[in-house]
Amino acid sequence: MSTESDSLAHHTELDRQLVPAVKGIRLLGSVSWPASAQISFLEQWKKGRASLPVIDYPRPGHAAAREQIQAIHDAADPQHPVGDYIRRSAESWRVATQLLDAVGTPELSTHSIQLFGRPGSRVPGSELSNVDAARHFISLADELDKDVLTSDADYCIPAPVLREELQNQLDSFFGAGVVRVEVDDQLISKAAAGATRIRLRSATCFTEYDRNQLLEHEAYVHTLTALNGRRQPNLASLGLSSPRITATQEGLAVFAELMTGSLDIERIKRISLRILAIDMALNGADFIEVFRYFLDAGQTEADSFSSAQRVFRGSPLGGGSAFTKDTVYLHGLLSVHTFFRWALKNRKLNLCRNLFAGKMSLHDVVSLESQFDSGYIAAPNWLPRWIRHANGLAAMLAFSLFANRIRLDRVEAEDLVLAL
Repeated sequence: MSTESDSLAHHTELDRQLVPAVKGIRLLGSVSWPASAQISFLEQWKKGRASLPVIDYPRPGHAAAREQIQAIHDAADPQHPVGDYIRRSAESWRVATQLLDAVGTPELSTHSIQLFGRPGSRVPGSELSNVDAARHFISLADELDKDVLTSDADYCIPAPVLREELQNQLDSFFGAGVVRVEVDDQLISKAAAGATRIRLRSATCFTEYDRNQLLEHEAYVHTLTALNGRRQPNLASLGLSSPRITATQEGLAVFAELMTGSLDIERIKRISLRILAIDMALNGADFIEVFRYFLDAGQTEADSFSSAQRVFRGSPLGGGSAFTKDTVYLHGLLSVHTFFRWALKNRKLNLCRNLFAGKMSLHDVVSLESQFDSGYIAAPNWLPRWIRHANGLAAMLAFSLFANRIRLDRVEAEDLVLAL
């Protein structure tokens, strides 16, 4: 019978093999669109002659990597916490290879749904779906009195100026030269973050909310967890963005925006619109119909194209298929928020800190608790300010736990006034 140390050594070696096995699997990079696609489409749109974009995707084939990943999966012990972690990760990467081999075909949707879920998936702890949640937030955003909401639409931070601001802040937080900020004229989305690089779209105006969201979402979650994961002594895969951790990562990043006051109602609306757009695409809407949907919702032409291409990355543009990754944002946010409340109630806020030790799911941080306790998994080297200050976090969660017991449908404005 093998000892615990033997089991850990075995799974450490499997993890060491997994990292190079998945190195060539660039899920988002492989389905991204070039900036030229946006320029061409919008030029034709303004002339009234818009047609579906034509996107050529790389097709390197991943059969060899898939075979290697499967062997690693099969060699891991499903009864051991680290073995279970490796099997889950390997399975996620295996499905990712199938997705990439299916780019440009309707089959991509099947693998995308397996990895990220679909708009109709149920919200944890509720009978409601992601679509229900999205409609709720869109309706709320649309009903708010625009006169009492501050608007920074005319407030513009040019990309080069923002790059300098962010670079100074990240040098102060991570250390000089650890993370570099670049302006990218080929980027369609406003920003993208990796472990050591954050890119900003050129020729774009960024608002103060954009700046704060970039820091809290991209830098202090996505980049931070990647850097902490790279420092892990035994599980190097914690530095990789396995597709299965996407919901937790994006949920944690949006939760960070919420905790720091960086999340505005318009951003929640944008996230929610993407979920309904994915649902439209799966139900037959083509790229132009989805583009028009975002336009009608109030987005600019450039932002509407960016939003629509997120829905159709890697998919046929004629309708019936979609890249469903963006369904995870609300699902992940609600899951992470619920997890943090559960952790406070059960006196396990240490698990919330452990989430930042690398790229992991909520399931991982619970199942691997003993590995954190033993030191096999290292504690996070960097932590966002809001999680370091546990008193403030605990206060917010405690208030949330109690406030959720109050039924708003039983409250009248007059009752509140009289109570005060």
